[in-house]
Amino acid sequence: MLIKIYPENPNERAIEQVVALLKKGGIIIYPTDTVYGIGCDITNQKAIETLCRIRGIRPEKANLSFICYDLTDIAQYTKPIDTATFRLLKKSLPGPFTYIFNASNQVPKLMSSNKKTVGIRVPDNNIAREIVKQLGNPIVSASIHDEDEILEYSTDPELIHEKFENLVDLVIDGGYGDNEASTVVDCTSGEFEVIRQGKGDLSLYL
Repeated sequence: MLIKIYPENPNERAIEQVVALLKKGGIIIYPTDTVYGIGCDITNQKAIETLCRIRGIRPEKANLSFICYDLTDIAQYTKPIDTATFRLLKKSLPGPFTYIFNASNQVPKLMSSNKKTVGIRVPDNNIAREIVKQLGNPIVSASIHDEDEILEYSTDPELIHEKFENLVDLVIDGGYGDNEASTVVDCTSGEFEVIRQGKGDLSLYL
């Protein structure tokens, strides 16, 4: 199923439809402020396993991100964050960054793995954030990769739908996606180390 949602003013009924699907264990493909993501409800173990199977990764090895509505959710899933880090998050989020933190005890239970770290995203995209807000908890997410030699990520939602329609329950057409992923910043040591340079420029916020 492919549904159109406009990021400037997401249709509430469409968002409710997406949330109902997630609560039933559905897998969705949705737009972010960078590339399109594939995601499911963080609390649904079966859905997480299905997502990992679609992406060809083992759940215990998977580097999945948690998509949050804002910073209020983050403390549940990370070990305590110091003031300097919190200040950086406040300045740079919502935005095209994935921050890696030491995971709280909550994360291994949710993921049924012994994950020590967790990636946190608050994308600057109203569709993604409204879904998470209405769902009431984060979604677990991975990027959609493309087999194309030149394009690393799929950007056209209609082509994404053609490719994934038999694998996922819903593709949201929120317009063309970006072809540049988020910047990944490792915060586990108390320093800020960019481990993948993407769309976000960390130096603007330091």
